[in-house]
Amino acid sequence: MRLLKAGVCLAKVHFLSAGSVTVKKVLINSCRACSSGVFPNEKIRNIGISAHIDSGKTTLTERVLYYTGRIAEIHEVKGKDGIGATMDSMELERQRGITIQSAATYTMWKNHNINIIDTPGHVDFTIEVERALRVLDGAVLVLCAVGGIQCQTMTVNRQMKRYNVPFLTFINKLDRMGANPSRALQQLRSKLNHNAAFVNIPIGLEGNMQGIIDLIEERSMYFEGPFGQIVRNDDIPAEFRAEAADRRQELVECVANADELLGEMFLEEKIPTKDDLKAAIRRATIQRLFTPVLVGTALKNKGVQPLLDAVLDYLPNPSEVKNYAIHNEGDSKETKIQMDPARDAANPFVGLAFKLEAGKFGQLTYVRVYQGCLKRSDYIYNTRTSKKVRVQRLVRLHADQMEDVDEVYAGDICALFGIDCASGDTFTSKTSTNLSMESIHVPEPVISMAIKPLHKNDLDKFSKAINRFTREDPTFRVHFDTESKETIISGMGELHLEIYSQRMEREYGAPCVMGKPKVAFRETITSPVPFDFTHKKQTGGSGQYGKVIGVLEPLEPESYTKLEFEDQTVGTNVPKQFVPAVEKGFRDACEKGPLSGHKISGVQFVLEDGANHMVDSNEISFIRAGEGALKQAMEKAQVVILEPIMSVETVAPLEFRGAVISGVNRRHGVITGQDGAEGYFTLYADIPLNDMFGYATELRSCTEGKGEYTMEYSRYQPCLPAAQEELIHKYLEATGQLPAKKNKWKS
Repeated sequence: MRLLKAGVCLAKVHFLSAGSVTVKKVLINSCRACSSGVFPNEKIRNIGISAHIDSGKTTLTERVLYYTGRIAEIHEVKGKDGIGATMDSMELERQRGITIQSAATYTMWKNHNINIIDTPGHVDFTIEVERALRVLDGAVLVLCAVGGIQCQTMTVNRQMKRYNVPFLTFINKLDRMGANPSRALQQLRSKLNHNAAFVNIPIGLEGNMQGIIDLIEERSMYFEGPFGQIVRNDDIPAEFRAEAADRRQELVECVANADELLGEMFLEEKIPTKDDLKAAIRRATIQRLFTPVLVGTALKNKGVQPLLDAVLDYLPNPSEVKNYAIHNEGDSKETKIQMDPARDAANPFVGLAFKLEAGKFGQLTYVRVYQGCLKRSDYIYNTRTSKKVRVQRLVRLHADQMEDVDEVYAGDICALFGIDCASGDTFTSKTSTNLSMESIHVPEPVISMAIKPLHKNDLDKFSKAINRFTREDPTFRVHFDTESKETIISGMGELHLEIYSQRMEREYGAPCVMGKPKVAFRETITSPVPFDFTHKKQTGGSGQYGKVIGVLEPLEPESYTKLEFEDQTVGTNVPKQFVPAVEKGFRDACEKGPLSGHKISGVQFVLEDGANHMVDSNEISFIRAGEGALKQAMEKAQVVILEPIMSVETVAPLEFRGAVISGVNRRHGVITGQDGAEGYFTLYADIPLNDMFGYATELRSCTEGKGEYTMEYSRYQPCLPAAQEELIHKYLEATGQLPAKKNKWKS
């Protein structure tokens, strides 16, 4: 039938005689149309490309798309031609030259269908990487040959570990000054504890990088033609033979340590064939016991084709990855859902919505199909809301362009239109199967800012934008602060929030003003305090009566963000049905602390005894008693203010070490360690978040723009007495308990 269709299309085209280009297009489209049905699991790879900021992920994806014939010409990130890379489809991304949203695409290489997700590198957009790794079967970790393992690389590594994703490492930017792939490999072993070895090595570095040597096939590869699209194989140059032999031996040893079959051959001193070695690398990589390391430079078009071959050779296909679904039947026993390698409709459909995006045709939902088959105009059920929805349009994505498909099978990544759901929902084809795929880990926001639209008239546009962004991005939180009457947005960093405010102006025409964010301080107590509180209220009719006795205790420093409630009552002095009411009262009262109006946390409310009245005790009286007990205890207690401490990692050239260290000390930081390598040093410090504002600009100015830092939330700890005084003073001024100073002059 499909051939017929293609034939008819061709005939039409012939009559129109519009030239051969259209013919080509039609042929490609007809191949695409049959792709979902024909492809067995063995010929599918779902991979993500993730790395530290500016390691060249998007440039690498651009080359991959070009060599696989998916795009006709290469455009650079922040290119001079004003077009920008294919995967950076948002205008803001092109302007800034960074990736903000992960973009999905698929392409063909040697008859294999590769689904690729290009992810951002900034710590502010961690959730994009998190979602991508959750639904992918394998990944490519890109390292910069100059920077080596950087802070965000470690975050990505932790995420891969969390979702058990096997990966290849690609050392990029070998054309940069100071490129040192062996150092990057050394760091991969020492810092990330991976059993890694080179699978290919470069011929020359920096300016005179000519090609690469494939250690498994024992040959050299040169990339010729204007875009390196012609690969020429040759013998290994004489001067590199010794190094190639050593590196190959090292590769065999590393794989033999991880793979039993190759280990036995190694001990019997048999020489493994190329196929033996490849099979062993594949087995070890899929079990995450070994990491193949490839080298190249995407910008100079070298080493990308061997990477594509390695993706096919060493990364798992969807049937080699075990995916579990949790069966919600009161007892949460885990039932394995092994994906059906046959890619047919025999099993019921199960899919996970891992990303939402508002396109011009309504909400676009990215879905990874884990089992069964989904056809257009099927009905599917959202297991979280148990609503039934109809699939109106089913598309496959290439950055921001879409292609309609009629059906998708297990292992595919597709998108649905006009389906109302949240990120992390599970869809099934039956109502009875109450399954949910494990949800995606969402990191807590680290920074909050006050935001409001510039003009009052833009309020509805503003709320529309906020609504859309919060659904798209679980790390972007919005709440209305009733005390300060401000809309507070929280996110993963200054860049994250700034990007969203710019998107509001661009996409919704609602320019915004952002204020210095409020840091999420907390209040806690230093030692246990007893309380004995009676709530009595007598009006006409039945009154209110509740009495609670117990102790308010501080928790351990690691659980400073938690609130705990323990019921140690014996007997019926406090009837059991009122204990939840006491807890509710305690939790409500913790919303506002006595010192600075911040939340109370890091305390445990131990209810030991109390009293009730036959008639007057009801739920509300015990809620009030719980609130009063907390207030009474806090008045007696020694209260301290806790502030969030960030672990900050600063990388800068050695000559600026003094300036950077003094900058950290000025911000009340505690230096926890430092290491250096080749002219750069890395400083690890714990700095209070309240002192981190504007650090980026200060660091840039004191290191001539060469320094960079990343920070992530570490813990809460009591703040300095001076900072506490200032916070209390500000709170008293804001609530009108202290007269505000008129002429503030700095001494």
